[in-house]
Amino acid sequence: MKILQIDAYHHILGGAEKVMFNTAELLKEHGHEVIFFSLKWNENFESEYSSYFASSRESRKGLSKPLKNVTSYFYHTEAAKKIEQLIEAEHPDVAQIHLMWGNVSPSVLDVLKKHKIPTIMTVHDYRMVCPAYIFKNGKGKVCELCDGHKFWKCITNKCCKDSYLLSIMMTAEIYFRNKVLHAPEKIDGFLFVSNFAKKKHEPYMSFLKNRKTVVLYNFSDAIDVEANTSLEEKYFLYFGRLSKEKGVNTLLNAVKDLKDINLKIVGTGSEEDDLKRFVSENNIRNVKFLGYKSGDELKNLVKNAYFIIVPSEWYENNPMTIIEAYSASTPVIGARIGGIPEIIAEGETGFSFRCGDISDLKDVISRASSLSNNNYIQMRRQALSFAQKHFDRENYYNRLINFYRELL
Repeated sequence: MKILQIDAYHHILGGAEKVMFNTAELLKEHGHEVIFFSLKWNENFESEYSSYFASSRESRKGLSKPLKNVTSYFYHTEAAKKIEQLIEAEHPDVAQIHLMWGNVSPSVLDVLKKHKIPTIMTVHDYRMVCPAYIFKNGKGKVCELCDGHKFWKCITNKCCKDSYLLSIMMTAEIYFRNKVLHAPEKIDGFLFVSNFAKKKHEPYMSFLKNRKTVVLYNFSDAIDVEANTSLEEKYFLYFGRLSKEKGVNTLLNAVKDLKDINLKIVGTGSEEDDLKRFVSENNIRNVKFLGYKSGDELKNLVKNAYFIIVPSEWYENNPMTIIEAYSASTPVIGARIGGIPEIIAEGETGFSFRCGDISDLKDVISRASSLSNNNYIQMRRQALSFAQKHFDRENYYNRLINFYRELL
């Protein structure tokens, strides 16, 4: 089978791209051919298909760049032309979309339909039903006021980075995409990465009852055979993007008075300077910022952490941080929001706390820190067992390929 993988980025920008590249490798291992379509970015990995990639807002040149950036945000005509060239050259059997809206744009869906290529979308966020894509308003509060169709409320609440201009832009795009083009309805099947995400979309997308859907947790690219039961250092770890919705500020407030708790923070992002300033101004000495890490260095940090903390304050779907933690036998402390509670077995693979509640998080961290050695080792073993049962590559492959075949 020849599978076309579509994403706005051909480099690791976030979890969606990590899932796409992991999926591509998994498919190749089983003898399938994978081709890619994306946009041109300086950070892109090398690809034999890059000549078919369309322009991005970064790669465009000339006086017409601002105008083209705006129009392609709604409908990327060059992307439609380029993907048609790729399809005519490669003749894929099925297409899988990851991130598209506002970059690749719905323009490619008409081409896929024209060539009768079954198309599925992996739903990594909520952009089909929320202009701001994370169900949060301009004040950073969880919000569902749009109710799947009253998108103008995104403007009145400045949901997109507390900016009227950005909120107007994203609201206009979702109205054009959903109400004029009916773009989501041109997709044949939807792969949801959590039951929570599926349930959040169903009330707002009535046509889903006539589409094939599947819930597939993201899989791990490597699961340890045995639990790591001898840690050289006792530290808690946060790793991921440093942005407001990730709840890192709540985490810092929780640990600042827990002098015997060591916290390491891995990652970069828009809130990095503010978070470092908070640590400095409050003379917090038990927190270390390690910057961006990847590869074996990151894997070792995760494997040797006492607990991974996921303090998110938005509707996380199926965080790769938890999957990677369990795969290394590391238990997790996670906020009770979105799809996180689905994959934390309370008291077995980790603990949960009330989202955004500093006091509750503080208590849970203290509870975790005081576990007996036997109980802690058992928790590591159960975390690894959970990964082996739910995030196994082969199980994922079998279910994914069956979903492709249903569409074919």
